[in-house]
Amino acid sequence: MTSTAETPQLGHEVIQSYLKTIDSSPGVYRMLDAESRVLYVGKARNLRARVSNYARPSGHSGRIARMIANTASMMFLTTKTETEALLLEQNLIKQLKPKFNVLLRDDKSFPNILVTAEHDYPQIKKHRGAKKEKGAYYGPFASAGAVNRTLNQLQRVFLLRDCSNAMFDSRTRPCLQYQIKRCSAPCVGKISPEEYRQTVKDAERFLSGKKTDIQARLAKEMTQASEEMEFERAAALRDRIKALTQVQTSQGINPKGVTEADIIALHMDSGQACVQVFFIRANQNWGNRDYYPRVGADVDAAEVLEAFIGQFYDTREPARQLILSNEIENADLMADALTGKLGRKVELLVPRRGEKAELVDGALRNARESLARKMAETATQARLMQGLADAFDLPGPPQRIEVYDNSHIQGTNAVGAMIVAGPEGMMKNQYRKFNIRGEELTPGDDFGMMKEVLNRRFKRLIKEDPDRTEGMWPDLLLIDGGAGQVSAVRKIMRDHGVEDIPMVGVAKGVDRDAGKEEFHRTGQRPMALRHNDPVLYFVQRLRDEAHRFAIGTHRAKRAKAVGATPLDEVPGVGAARKRALLAHFGSAKAVGRANLSDLKAVAGVSDALAETIYAYFHERG
Repeated sequence: MTSTAETPQLGHEVIQSYLKTIDSSPGVYRMLDAESRVLYVGKARNLRARVSNYARPSGHSGRIARMIANTASMMFLTTKTETEALLLEQNLIKQLKPKFNVLLRDDKSFPNILVTAEHDYPQIKKHRGAKKEKGAYYGPFASAGAVNRTLNQLQRVFLLRDCSNAMFDSRTRPCLQYQIKRCSAPCVGKISPEEYRQTVKDAERFLSGKKTDIQARLAKEMTQASEEMEFERAAALRDRIKALTQVQTSQGINPKGVTEADIIALHMDSGQACVQVFFIRANQNWGNRDYYPRVGADVDAAEVLEAFIGQFYDTREPARQLILSNEIENADLMADALTGKLGRKVELLVPRRGEKAELVDGALRNARESLARKMAETATQARLMQGLADAFDLPGPPQRIEVYDNSHIQGTNAVGAMIVAGPEGMMKNQYRKFNIRGEELTPGDDFGMMKEVLNRRFKRLIKEDPDRTEGMWPDLLLIDGGAGQVSAVRKIMRDHGVEDIPMVGVAKGVDRDAGKEEFHRTGQRPMALRHNDPVLYFVQRLRDEAHRFAIGTHRAKRAKAVGATPLDEVPGVGAARKRALLAHFGSAKAVGRANLSDLKAVAGVSDALAETIYAYFHERG
């Protein structure tokens, strides 16, 4: 059931009017302001009882009182159970980002380690995203760095290949990985399939937490090799045991009594919060990550932690145990919701003593230290923003700075890049890349590229946020260039009817030395900042970050173009079938020359697709 009301009234009287139309069902409610923007999303076991609390004229915290005062209408959605309401609430919060809710701001996926299953010599590699490829997945790891470190160590211990199937099939001699003792070179028969399968099993046992068995077996094999005077083999086994020991010591926390858990600790200070999450899998620490949810000054820890857990696991698989630093308001509901999601029992624990409590204490210490660093960085950032406002005569500290740059090689694979910075630093989830489409552009025409990027950027802004209410409009533009670029960009902005956004051109000064930059603004003389001015360093850092992002985007595009083949244009041939065809035939040219029966012999290629591929290559000329 969904209902809305339009009324010029605001506050608890508006909320009171809804009590006549709602019942005692569980569900989710939304509070909206006079412009129909969602202020708050909440759940209730009994909608009527919850709304009647808001209808009271007094007795609310400052945050709730402000929310009620701004409420012009409400929307309701009933559910069958309160657990269903909890899941819907967290989903809507992530989608709508209401002003008065606790909001998790970082929603990146976590990488896993994948041991592939569709090859005689399985590959070990990092995997992020949907688990579509066949094989055994181990994770999650807190970061790409944590995965890379573990993969590096696993290669030293188990000598598993990390090359692609196409690379594997094309080798005629061992690669550098073999030379530096990171791979057993199965591609050229340096190890038998049986021996390689044993090392794969050992790696999987290690990732499953059974590493002591492996060490004991390797030690036994080393002793036997020594007795048989196979000293080279004994030395290799010794090196693997040593590497395995280093893996275990480098992980730091390796709890004996906790097989699989996420340790979640919250620390709050001065209206800010840090949640630290440690991932424990197979009795091993697979890294940690800190989060800084958006909270208010009068939000309590139970509400923050519940909101965090609900949003964090909306798109992620929970561990069997969540070990928490604080109780949450609806622990039973959350456990039911996560159990339903995982398909097996999930426990929420708040330990008071023992190993689990020690793990929470460690996570809490990390959260406390991380928040202190974050608050110090935020204070520094606030001073820099004020410094920018003072230096360039802005009306106030900018909340959103956009910096643009281009990258290309003699006009090829041209891309434009936009980075964004705000009061809390670089806003990486707001970065954007632009593939330059203009066919009439002269190769290397940097201004033409900038014109296309800004035209596309502001055309979209005007379409998606014409009233400038979503916080997506910049307060300051930084452009790489001097007076000519600033004047030209100003004309582009004027063409879009945008003339009130301050713009600064950053040009290299005398001898093009960093530190001697000149700053150009419309209708004003060029200016410079003191050589040791923190604002100058900040602008340089912004410009360098834009350049780094543009270069990285350009390289990715160039690498994709280099790896492109005619197979990319064949209907029905995706990444997996492309890999299978290249592995089978060795090259796209060989695929094009293959007869129909050979194409049908490729694993994963149906008769119909083989005919499509054959027709594509043999009917084009």
